[in-house]
Amino acid sequence: MKVKVSRRAHFNAAHRLYNKAWSDEKNQEIFDKCNNPNYHGHNYELIASVTGPIDPETGYVIDVKILKDLIKEEVENAFDHKNLNLDVPEFKHLNPTAENICVVIWNKLRKRLPDHLALEIELYETPRNFVSYNGN
Repeated sequence: MKVKVSRRAHFNAAHRLYNKAWSDEKNQEIFDKCNNPNYHGHNYELIASVTGPIDPETGYVIDVKILKDLIKEEVENAFDHKNLNLDVPEFKHLNPTAENICVVIWNKLRKRLPDHLALEIELYETPRNFVSYNGN
């Protein structure tokens, strides 16, 4: 039997979607207002879900406090109130799209979890626009 345990978190961050290899015109055509040279921000909502067997001794899949602390250390401390393009090393050469942010978060949390636990990340850039990634 496997159970999914989820934790919701929040961070605010600015970014600019821009491909350095493209002309300003092409960047504007593809990324539109998200290409603002002065950046723009989002109130990101994150749901990190861990799936695995229930430990017979604790009754937990994972202690939610552990998950909370991992999210705080790996995501909130790294991304909250930051300019993703300028302040977050993972995006120095990676366009900080919602898709790429989601994968970066997954990679940061995955390395801190035991191998027997599955991880899925849902990242809401707006209340209606979100992406998810589970390592596949």
